[in-house]
Amino acid sequence: MKSLKPKYIKLTPAERLYQLDKPLVALTGGIATGKSTVTKLLQERGLKIIDADQLVKSIYQFDETKKFIATHYPQVFAHNEIQFPKLRELFFRSTDVKKNIENFIYDRLPEAFQQATSSISNQDFYLYDVPLLFEKGLNTKVDLSLVVYAPEEVQLARLIDRDGSKKEIGKKILEQQMNIEEKKNKADYIIDNSKSLTELAAEVDNLLLHILG
Repeated sequence: MKSLKPKYIKLTPAERLYQLDKPLVALTGGIATGKSTVTKLLQERGLKIIDADQLVKSIYQFDETKKFIATHYPQVFAHNEIQFPKLRELFFRSTDVKKNIENFIYDRLPEAFQQATSSISNQDFYLYDVPLLFEKGLNTKVDLSLVVYAPEEVQLARLIDRDGSKKEIGKKILEQQMNIEEKKNKADYIIDNSKSLTELAAEVDNLLLHILG
């Protein structure tokens, strides 16, 4: 059984996100900081992770979600499926539409999260991969927050290398997100991913030694 050290269990169920009965550890980062790589390393070490993005994707496949989209935004619905490129375009044009759909999705996240917990065993805490932890103010509802960190210049270089983005476009993408230094300052624990993969693996191992009993 993988257990969180008692000193990192800070909240009661009433204070915790979704009133969870087990401690909640949140993993977050910024674009091109390497959160996906850290997630893979944690999974290789036997940890079970609930992915917020995957939960949202699953909710979009619910019949009630499709019905909601088809009823309110038929221009982005065709052949009994949500047309996500058109939906993203609609989001870009209208913050009210974006807010309305996100509210619908987020209202269903607690149930989706609870369903995901049923597959977690041999672990007395939940590990939640949540990109917008600080942006949504969820950090006050988790027992421990982990940030995968790389300096902004490293993020930019990786964006250019990974996506073939131009430097100007990469800068604009980063400007639209909460600055990684701000996330670093808010975090309980920082996983430094500014160097090599070998050094990142050592960072992850050190994290687990630090937080697990």
